[in-house]
Amino acid sequence: MGNKEEGLRWLEQAQADLKTGQDCEADENFYASAFFAQQAAEKALKGYLYSLGFRAVLTHSVFELLESAAKQQKGLLVYSEQAKELDRHYIGSRYPNFYPAGAPYRYYNKEIAKRCLSYAGLILNEVKKYMPG
Repeated sequence: MGNKEEGLRWLEQAQADLKTGQDCEADENFYASAFFAQQAAEKALKGYLYSLGFRAVLTHSVFELLESAAKQQKGLLVYSEQAKELDRHYIGSRYPNFYPAGAPYRYYNKEIAKRCLSYAGLILNEVKKYMPG
């Protein structure tokens, strides 16, 4: 499998994760929406990096991935704050010991879910512009 195909494979999964996040939001599983939004942005950026020939992309940080991708496409840097916000939900949305009391799902609401899905959509759509055709 070539670089282009590997990148597109990751982008395809990013799109599926974004849809899953939207489905979770519709079902009021807001914590899951935030997590899948983070996953969508992470996989979109990894797809772009793989399409450039990267062989191993070991971080789960959307912000770190964005910084790496921005070395090729500086326009991606406008999404730095969105990337940082999405990173907050990689662990926080899933692990009970992240918050001082209660299960993580209790800390999430529709507003947070919508914001995360919006940020992931922005990053995913921007990445699509730079993917090889």
